[in-house]
Amino acid sequence: MAASTFWLLNALNKSYSTQITYPIRFVYNARNLVPINPLPEEVTINVTGKGWKLLRKSLRLEVQPAEVFIRNLPRNNYLLGSALRPALVNALDGLQLNFVVTDTIHFDFDQRVVKRVPLFLDPSQTLTDAGHTIVGPVRVRPDSVTFVGPSSLVDSLPDPFLLRLPEENLTGPTKVSVPIDYDYESLIQASVQEAAVEVNVGTLVQEERQVIPELVNVPEGVELSLRPPIAVVRYQVLQDSVPLLNREAFKVVLDYRNYNRSDSTLVPEVVQQARGARGVQVWPEAIKAIRQQPEENNRRRR
Repeated sequence: MAASTFWLLNALNKSYSTQITYPIRFVYNARNLVPINPLPEEVTINVTGKGWKLLRKSLRLEVQPAEVFIRNLPRNNYLLGSALRPALVNALDGLQLNFVVTDTIHFDFDQRVVKRVPLFLDPSQTLTDAGHTIVGPVRVRPDSVTFVGPSSLVDSLPDPFLLRLPEENLTGPTKVSVPIDYDYESLIQASVQEAAVEVNVGTLVQEERQVIPELVNVPEGVELSLRPPIAVVRYQVLQDSVPLLNREAFKVVLDYRNYNRSDSTLVPEVVQQARGARGVQVWPEAIKAIRQQPEENNRRRR
């Protein structure tokens, strides 16, 4: 054991040339720049030095990383290994740098930006069935989110930022916490992680009403016989508004300018409806409008 210890101590006092990995550290203004990809943390170099020094460096004991300074947004996303020589020489305490083995280190920085984006409920999402509807405006709190991160990634986020409710077929007033999910969450920070969405849902009642259609733009001397003579207007109304609905307000017209001579039909059109009526439809889709012959008209007058 004594001989082995003496041999080891004697060996560590000799000089050697060898290849080691050495840590590097990027120094930059984090308020203006942000790395998009993980930065390289070490390079491979060839050095000469005493065994003690080499052992300490290999074990990463009291090792000062070589500092790579990034002053402004780099034009290139790489740095040649030879360009690291001054920083490595300053950091190598007691070791002589022979050459840098690593040919190139790669990095990707982007400008750090702060962007405020409004929050809205996705209008393409269907939240109710046919018997219910959204009443009033949808409230989103907070009404916006602020993103902080690389400009190229932040600018790729949707503006406005649309939220989708996890629930559908709502039947009543609902308040839901919706997470703000987006790409590149590891690189982009959001001011809030979720938003509260309030939706007021009302119940719809199905009704229908018979209306005598009014003929318009009929040339003088032309008389028409309608089959059927009555149109049916179908609509929905909020359950709370049923007692207040003015059912006399519906008006259906048949415009002779749109007369289809091939099948003698006119298309009924709802030109006036009751306030509060929703999804108004008219049946039938076409009404037969038979032109009466002049002899029949004169006979009827006599």
